Amino acid sequence: MYNYVIVGAGFAGCTAAERIANVLNKKVLIIEKRNHIGGNAYDYFNEDGILVHKYGPHIFHTNNKEVWDYISNFTQWYHYQHRVLAYVDGQTVPMPINLDTINNLYNFDYTSDELNSYFESIRCNKEEILNSEDMVITKIGMELYEKFFKNYTKKQWDLYPFELEPEVIARIPIRNNRDDRYFTDKYQGMPKHGYTKIFENMLNNKNINILLNTDFKDVIDDIEYENLIYTGPIDYYFDYKYGKLPYRSLKFEFDTLDCEKHQEAGTVNYPNDYDFTRITEFKHLTGQRHYKTTIVREYPSSQGEPYYPIPQKKNTEQYKLYEEEAQKLKNVFFIGRLANYKYYNMDKVVEETLKLFYQTIK
Repeated sequence: MYNYVIVGAGFAGCTAAERIANVLNKKVLIIEKRNHIGGNAYDYFNEDGILVHKYGPHIFHTNNKEVWDYISNFTQWYHYQHRVLAYVDGQTVPMPINLDTINNLYNFDYTSDELNSYFESIRCNKEEILNSEDMVITKIGMELYEKFFKNYTKKQWDLYPFELEPEVIARIPIRNNRDDRYFTDKYQGMPKHGYTKIFENMLNNKNINILLNTDFKDVIDDIEYENLIYTGPIDYYFDYKYGKLPYRSLKFEFDTLDCEKHQEAGTVNYPNDYDFTRITEFKHLTGQRHYKTTIVREYPSSQGEPYYPIPQKKNTEQYKLYEEEAQKLKNVFFIGRLANYKYYNMDKVVEETLKLFYQTIK
């Protein structure tokens, strides 16, 4: 007999399990379809001893002190701040676009004020922002949009920016200074011993049992439980009664090289060249010292694990049909990126799960 069954062992499932087991002293069973805990944040040491992220790079960043302090209970931090370059016109320049990006790209020597004037002179005027293309060209004009955003977005989503909601690109800032950090959150870092160790520490409680390699639908009828917390795809829970929600997926190509360093930053984006969107070198992220280095190339795909909910109005309306079904259920809670059909950063998943625990479950 379990007080709670939790479907999924990512950040949402593990946060819920940890709070229920440690604060409420209740019995929890986690059911996970993969052969490991940690969801997409799972990391491991490859055969060369280099710590890599199986599902692409994950950098923890947040402005929420409660979330930072909570995760800090389970890890020490390597205080890393992520930097990204974009390969454009045969050179690498900072991304997001900042003062150095423009000066290096065009061989200018602008000050911040001059850059503001430059943006003002090239931006397109739109009375209404209807899509992601509008969002960009009203800030930096058509030429920079085509160099940095148009083709990258097409690769990432298999849709052009004018086919996507404005918020897709709205989260990418345009800076008039030399700040080349990808994120500007107050708290940023990488877990000193990896993400998997965080999850192991979170679940280290005799009240928590874990069932891996298991589809919850295959076993749920044979389990006695009081409450269910579901973090998987919401359309799967309801047997796709309103159709499958569309996602973009990723395919990863890992490569270990006989050199200490491959590139100048943790991630290099390729908006216009090749079929992959970016290359990440893990040693930048983790601070690990090793005579070899491992990189990963990311190829967006329409097939595979669901990663990114596709932000179009018709998809949101389809999700709302499932959300209405979920609200009719008693003692079943839906939380997380897949269950809420929303692209959450890791800190937001933790924040929403803590909110669910303290405001509803507890």
